[in-house]
Amino acid sequence: MSKMTMRKRISLTVVTALTTGVLTSVTTGPAANAHGTVVSTSATNVAAAGTGQINNSMFVAVSLSNTGAAVTGNGSGALVHDKAKSLGLLTKDSSSGTAQTATALTSAALSFYADASTALAFVASGGSFATSPAATGGTATYNQTRSVISIASGTTGVGVVWNAPSTAGTYTVSMYNGASGTVSVDTPTRTLGAQITVTVVATSAGGAYSATTSFCSATNAGSNFTLASNADGTTATTNGNSMYINFALNDAYNNDLDNGNIVATATNGALLAYSNGATAVAGTASTVVAYDSGSGDSIRVSQPTANTPIATTVTITYNGTTICTKTVGIAGEVTKIAVTVTDTQNLSTSAGKTDFLEDGYARTGLFTVLATDAAGNQVATSSIGTFAVDAASLLGQTLVTDLSVTSSATQTSTTLPGRLSTGTYTCGSTAGEIKTAKLNFTNTGSGKVVASDPITLRCAGNAATYTVSLDKASYVQGEIATLTATFLDSKGNPANSVGTTGSWTSVLPMLTNVAATGTASAPNKSGVRTFTYTVGTNTGLTSGTYTGVIDFTALTAAGAVRATPTYKVSTGGDTTTNADVLKSIVALIASINKQIQALQKLILKR
Repeated sequence: MSKMTMRKRISLTVVTALTTGVLTSVTTGPAANAHGTVVSTSATNVAAAGTGQINNSMFVAVSLSNTGAAVTGNGSGALVHDKAKSLGLLTKDSSSGTAQTATALTSAALSFYADASTALAFVASGGSFATSPAATGGTATYNQTRSVISIASGTTGVGVVWNAPSTAGTYTVSMYNGASGTVSVDTPTRTLGAQITVTVVATSAGGAYSATTSFCSATNAGSNFTLASNADGTTATTNGNSMYINFALNDAYNNDLDNGNIVATATNGALLAYSNGATAVAGTASTVVAYDSGSGDSIRVSQPTANTPIATTVTITYNGTTICTKTVGIAGEVTKIAVTVTDTQNLSTSAGKTDFLEDGYARTGLFTVLATDAAGNQVATSSIGTFAVDAASLLGQTLVTDLSVTSSATQTSTTLPGRLSTGTYTCGSTAGEIKTAKLNFTNTGSGKVVASDPITLRCAGNAATYTVSLDKASYVQGEIATLTATFLDSKGNPANSVGTTGSWTSVLPMLTNVAATGTASAPNKSGVRTFTYTVGTNTGLTSGTYTGVIDFTALTAAGAVRATPTYKVSTGGDTTTNADVLKSIVALIASINKQIQALQKLILKR
């Protein structure tokens, strides 16, 4: 018999108990207690005393006999479980109360035991209770068909063996106690303490690999020897770390398989190591072989060359059958850093802009850094190296005195904000820009230093004045209008994007602002801010030429001039007025008169 391990709780069903001549409804007993689910010749039975509820918990010996005969519990109180052995048991759920389930072969012999302080009666809907091996724990009496056994017991362990029918089907074994009256072979069904539904099958579906009940998953978190899911944790890890492919092989009953040939192979030269119960050291070959049941094992995947990225597909087989294929990756060291400057710094300032990416991570900064390895994989830099300014790149100027990374990347996903490192730079008291700044990254593993391309950094004062412009001179109802506001500092430079521009009001007749006016955000790194309007209002539109007013009140209070953009709007249909018609008529009459005069002159010449 194979060693078997239950990995899932089997669904439970309460059924009706068939007694000698009496059909009795089952009532729900006390809550079920933990029951062992490892079914094998080497399994250890759960102790009834202390684990179950006295008189109300029934256990099945999950320790299987290897002598061809079942063994009754030894009946010595707390040790009644110690010697019990079943024969033909295939599965057992984890409960010990009134809703237990199990699967067994036809003619199986299941050894039941319990902790008792009163007489107990066991009632079977089919099969019979054995006289050999004899019941233990008290004097046993049987009915004529041995479908009922009563044991006079008191403060001791009770053990019985039930022989399953030779016909496949579903059968119940119920255990009653004397809480509501004396229990005997004649009156067995007093108070239901525990009950099990046994599915008896002619042939075992166990012993062979089942994809349905087996598991395999990849993770970078380490070995997992109690795997119960196919969900991958993650399929990639950082330079110098390992990936792990954990697996648990079961048969159709969710039990462990017998030992077999397990082979794992990896592509692209990745190094593998096999582990059963303890984390393995990094391997030295791309193929590993083990003779094992695979009940809870792990394959460690490592880089073949230090600091070099690798993507590999690992295939695991059991006796020649492919049971798992996983593609995983290990990033290499950083070989490139790309810096994107998103903002302009204020003069004499080193702090970054608060939540400048607005990505939910609430980080402060002025630029982002994306680090990649030689294969283009995004690299989480937080644990594999350090950033620093390239001091030589700042020599010969005083505009920018320093730059630094304040938040190092912790994620590698191409969609998560944490894949980006963020940083800020320090400006002196003079506005301007430099185009020579560089950022360095030092890989801890190899000591290799990687420099960014030259970065353009700009310093400017806060907004002092502004101008606005519309993207078109005229609009048709239903169009979208874009208003661009350009902010300058007191020296006429495009303003920084750290300081805000304060509250503002917008009066643009026949245009509707998409976002309500009020406190404006800071301009972008070029000192520009755009606003969107729809052409038309909820009451319609009157064609004509209009002049609007854009007022950033804090700036105008300090001397800035309000902006007054002029524009035209129309409904898009015929816009001809009466004046236009009259003008056209006058022009037509004048043209006719000229033609008449020319004709008269021609006649007179003749």
